[in-house]
Amino acid sequence: MTRLIVNSLKAQRGERILFQDLSFAVSAGQSLLIEGANGCGKTTLLRTIAGFARPDEGKIEIENNGDDAPLREQIHYVGHLDGAKGTMTVEENLAFWCRYLDGPDPGARPDPFGLETISDIPAHYLSAGQRRKLALTRLAAVSSTVWLLDEPSVSLDSAARKILSDLMRSHIANGGILLATSHADLGVKFSKCLRLGAEL
Repeated sequence: MTRLIVNSLKAQRGERILFQDLSFAVSAGQSLLIEGANGCGKTTLLRTIAGFARPDEGKIEIENNGDDAPLREQIHYVGHLDGAKGTMTVEENLAFWCRYLDGPDPGARPDPFGLETISDIPAHYLSAGQRRKLALTRLAAVSSTVWLLDEPSVSLDSAARKILSDLMRSHIANGGILLATSHADLGVKFSKCLRLGAEL
């Protein structure tokens, strides 16, 4: 069975320790909601698991039935920044990500948020909600074992939040692993909850 394992993790910023001796495991088909006040280390934790930040102590690994692909190749991370190139159209951004992540050709790519109607618009003209939909479409377009979602419903309207909830539930039901932070209800019944206690 696939498991994401975090063991004795520590993150420190300057003199402030955000978290330490943090250990947990999330298995295939499970989800973890990470809660806490602003500045307590939620984003740092997700970015550390994704490989964008180095832990001061501890280890992160994935057990995946003999699959020796690095953890970073088995992760979808959607953070506060939407990862869209402003001068490229919606379609060009999606095509780039599908090529980069070895995803499907355009004709076979899912379009859960209905971006086809704005496919020829450069990303810098998009609203905040449209940019968020563009970032989240990668979740459906390219399969990954672990989803790390940092406040994924920010800027989404109610219909898009429902679509996001359906995507997350489907990922879990199909044996995926989900870790998310959110101050709003994501419409998912999480298997576990982790509360980080530090506050800036």
